[in-house]
Parts: sequence; C-alpha cells; structure tokens
Amino acid sequence: MMHNLISHFLTITIHKYRVMRLCFQCGLYKQGILHDLSKYSLIEFIPGVKYYQGYRSPISKEKEVKGYSEGWLHHKGRNKHHWEYWIDHTKQGVTPIQMPIRYVAEMICDRIAASKTYLKDNYHDGAPLQYFHNEGRYVTMHPNTKQLTQHLLEYLQEHGEQNLLSYMKKLIKKHNTSHEKT
Repeated sequence: MMHNLISHFLTITIHKYRVMRLCFQCGLYKQGILHDLSKYSLIEFIPGVKYYQGYRSPISKEKEVKGYSEGWLHHKGRNKHHWEYWIDHTKQGVTPIQMPIRYVAEMICDRIAASKTYLKDNYHDGAPLQYFHNEGRYVTMHPNTKQLTQHLLEYLQEHGEQNLLSYMKKLIKKHNTSHEKT
C-alpha cells in the first residue's frame, strides 16, 4: 500500500507538472497552475492509491471493480478541461455544451501529458489522437467541441507538439472574448 501511495502521488504530480508546462506554452498560466488540484483531495486521492496500477488511470480500474468511480464523479464536476463537465440535463435530455477554447486547449494538454505519463517511451504525437478515437464512441461532446478536439489532435500528429502549442496559443488569443469568461 505504501508503494501505491508514493507511486500514485508521483504519477499525479508528474502529470500535473507536464500539463502546467504545456498550458504555460499556450499562455494558460492560471489554468496550468490550478490544473487537477482536486486529485489531491481525499475523495480522489484514496481511490487513486487503492486502484493504482501505473500503466493507466486508477479510475479505469475502479470502474471495472465497482461499475463507477467516486473519484471521477468528483473530478469531472470540478475541472472544466473535461468534456464531461460540459454536460447538462435539459428538457431535451442530456445536452452537451460547447466548451470555451481555453478549456479545449487545456484538455489537449491534459491528453498529451496523460499519454506521456502512461505510455512512457512508447509515446508518439499520434497517441492522443488514437486515444480519442478509441474513446470516441463513448463521448457525448458538443459537435463543435468534438470537431475542434479532433482537429487539434490531428494537428499534433501532423505538425508536432511545439507547433500545436503555438497554434493553440494563437487560437486562444483570437477567441479570447468576454463571452468565454467562464
């Protein structure tokens, strides 16, 4: 258990640091600093230790064992860089809301960092896109958000990380309007 505690703490801290560096390169300084702080809360951290495996998110293992993840329910409700945060229930049913560009960019940074964390030496610039395609059938994302996510991940695969980060920084600057001050 002590091994899992230390390993999980190091994994989430390394991941958070990687996302922060990527966000900073996009001009998302506050988001980079605040990214995933909820992972250190007890409701997220304890299951993370209990279900830690090292090669994938403990949330996946917890869902296999219990059928759901309390830590994930907590996490996605507090972190705007997850598309699941942007789901609402209306008279029309489950309704995906379009994500502001800065949260889409943070989501991309998160996916790059997670891919690097879990794939280690097997990481390549197409890995985040592959993950998106594998998980895509379960995604209830706003069509515009899904299209932008797909575009950015394809851009990463075709042009590399540094070019993507510069591109996202320009997109964020271009779309930094008052209606996105969420």
